[in-house]
Amino acid sequence: MVTSRELAHSICEALRGRGHEALLVGGCVRDLLLGREASDYDVATDATPERVMALFPESIAVGAPFGVVVVPRDGATVEVATFRSDVGYSDGRHPDSVVYARTAKEDVERRDFTVNGLLMRHDSGEVLDFVGGQGDLKNRVIRAIGEPDRRFAEDKLRLMRAVRFAARFGFTIEAATLAAVRRHAPELTQVSAERLRDELTKLLAEGAARRGLELLEETGLLPVVLPEIAAMKGVEQPPQYHPEGDVWIHTRLMIEQLPRGASPTLAWGVLLHDVGKPSTFKSAKETGDRIRFDGHVDVGVPMAEAICRRLRFSNEDSQQILALVANHMRFKDVEQMKASTLKRFVRLPRFEEHLELHRLDCLSSHRNLASYRFVERVLRETPPGEIRPPRLLTGDDLQEMGYRPGPLFGQILRAVEDAQLEGQLGSHKDAEEYVRAKFGGGAKT
Repeated sequence: MVTSRELAHSICEALRGRGHEALLVGGCVRDLLLGREASDYDVATDATPERVMALFPESIAVGAPFGVVVVPRDGATVEVATFRSDVGYSDGRHPDSVVYARTAKEDVERRDFTVNGLLMRHDSGEVLDFVGGQGDLKNRVIRAIGEPDRRFAEDKLRLMRAVRFAARFGFTIEAATLAAVRRHAPELTQVSAERLRDELTKLLAEGAARRGLELLEETGLLPVVLPEIAAMKGVEQPPQYHPEGDVWIHTRLMIEQLPRGASPTLAWGVLLHDVGKPSTFKSAKETGDRIRFDGHVDVGVPMAEAICRRLRFSNEDSQQILALVANHMRFKDVEQMKASTLKRFVRLPRFEEHLELHRLDCLSSHRNLASYRFVERVLRETPPGEIRPPRLLTGDDLQEMGYRPGPLFGQILRAVEDAQLEGQLGSHKDAEEYVRAKFGGGAKT
């Protein structure tokens, strides 16, 4: 196996051996200078895409019209981009035309931020800085290369990327760049749903979700991309259960605890779990006792579904996110649940995410972890075979007993499983006797 870094170095060697310029560029250089392990490596070169593909027959022309070729090898991939100058961005994402540039300086001057516009010689580590990126790294600043308005007009997603990079590295956004983000915030609607979803997911899962969410709010991007979350600000909660403050504070405290590399569905579940609260808020004066959010789960699930649909999540991810929203209030009842109800609850798909969301919910409010510890103990002390036991009866068994297929089948099988989970039934024979006693003889519809 070869690492991305090793592959990038070998590509640079091969290109330079054929008389071409080849340099590491972008995020990998930034991360190396910050002492971080770079996950992706990119190479910039004066070789045309056709020349790159001729030198690396295994390469894939993923963006050849824009001068980008991907070279895969042994599980690693490296993007190789030809030096270029872009001419116009009518769609706010793709250049109207591409003119190959002669120098690396021309190439980096059309990139997004100074910290991403650094070049490095792979062999000596020499840094080529034509945009002041090293100074901005030292001063912990995100600054657009050249004219900020032009950079954001070229690709509206850069508005989100400015926020994500500032949050991820703990940097500030330079004043002119920040002002341009605010000016262009309404234009974020021009970005495709998929690109917005992926950028938001990175922001939530890179270990700086709270700062990212706060920057989205400060820049005016949050009400554009997630107005449902912006609506949480100022929505008070009952202090006896939420001494931390309003729904906006509570949500930020929760996402602050998401570690780097958190599951995307858990991260989105945390963000959206109380999305139904603003529209169900009732003051203590209205209820006669305390602030309440009656039915906020029932309201929140369709709201979360609409967000998932708007951002074009996969069906699988949407189902898990909605399940997290739908079930997060059930933990308060776990100690009173029947054994069958509890066992069905803890065998929900990816239950570990439900449990973690509940833990974060508690730690970001009343800090009472009694229900969390109860469920942990149940999972630890209950054999898996008792939580998900083999079925004692099937539909075929019911037909042999004289029952005809129909709506009653589901009712009978559910009742049998309930009794089994409660420990009342342990064998096929027990189940048959139970069915006859509860539902009568065969020939039923």
